[in-house]
Amino acid sequence: MKHSRGLLMAILALLPTVGHAYELSDWTSVTEAARGQTVYWNAWGGDPRTNTYIDWVAEQVEQRYDIDLVHVKVSDTAEAVTRVVAEKAAGNKDQGAVDLIWINGENFAAMKANDLLYGPWAEQLPNFTLTAPEQNPEMREDFNLPVEGYEAPWGRAQITFYYDSARVHEPPHSISALLDWAQAHPGRFTYPQPPAFLGTSLLKQALLALTDQPEALYAPVDEADFDAVTAPLWRYLDRLHPVLWREGKRFPAGGPQMRQLMGDGALSLAFTYTPSAPAAAVLDYQLPASTRSYIFDDGTLGNVHFIAIPFNAQHKAGALTVANFLLSPEAQAHKQDLTMWGDATVLDMAHLSPEQRAAFARDDRAAESLPPPTLGKTLREPDPSWIEPLERAWRQRYGAQ
Repeated sequence: MKHSRGLLMAILALLPTVGHAYELSDWTSVTEAARGQTVYWNAWGGDPRTNTYIDWVAEQVEQRYDIDLVHVKVSDTAEAVTRVVAEKAAGNKDQGAVDLIWINGENFAAMKANDLLYGPWAEQLPNFTLTAPEQNPEMREDFNLPVEGYEAPWGRAQITFYYDSARVHEPPHSISALLDWAQAHPGRFTYPQPPAFLGTSLLKQALLALTDQPEALYAPVDEADFDAVTAPLWRYLDRLHPVLWREGKRFPAGGPQMRQLMGDGALSLAFTYTPSAPAAAVLDYQLPASTRSYIFDDGTLGNVHFIAIPFNAQHKAGALTVANFLLSPEAQAHKQDLTMWGDATVLDMAHLSPEQRAAFARDDRAAESLPPPTLGKTLREPDPSWIEPLERAWRQRYGAQ
């Protein structure tokens, strides 16, 4: 018996640890429980800069917390959501394959409504206070849906247009002006095909500007007359598509392909949801030095993107530790660095030390970048229930050409 017990203990010592019990109110217990865990982070993998940043995060959390962070690259966040839904249906309550999700908007709304999220936890992260949520209420709101501690902010985004100033002397500064410009410069503008995030974002941007019922977009879609609210959008696109790149019969797959078309000179005007992306692309020699970026005069859509933990995540302590690190001044400054990713921070500079603020200084090599104070008016995202009907209606009209 003595030898059998010794053999059993030796075998158990070789098994991977799943962490110990922890209390959110005792952060040391969280980081201790996280040691040795493998955290599977499901995050969009479509941009090399984003992927490089996540690789850096993985190196940091391994060195600091003994966490093995695995980037599970998805083309759409819905893939991760679908997996969690399937696991819940199968009765998987604590052995989920997804530990962390990069998420916001309709995907967060769906997970929250179906009790697929762990929490509340976000406001108990030690670094959450650095976002100053009392002064920045958007840290507690995702596409107008209260977060209630079920996800943590980690980046900001706003639709930003960019153009080649060697080709374009006066870019359009509104949705209506965009149509006029496109008609005067056929083939020089396009947008990604919905449901690509950027494509759907342009639909929402245009709809907010064109509809005579903008307030309806901030209520659930079934409370409004969808056809009446969206009719001006379809009339607009019917006029815009014939003068798009490839006459609106083909569309780029997403932002990276649209940026490539700009770099190749096929387009003269494009847009992104990452304000610093044009400047970063110039530094990477993907776009010409004559590239400039700007915001529409009446504002553009903007939001905060978040990190969430599924209800059945197998490595919650590790996921919590990674989420807190992502909110650290070091990680946020590194993310905002144009040579890394250029994603805007969610931290409030007034809550940082002078040394910490210095790390966020703008890179003056990139005149193409807009510093945050000049981005202009940020428009609130519509209720997430509008997204799927908009995409479906777009496909019915323009998807099979």
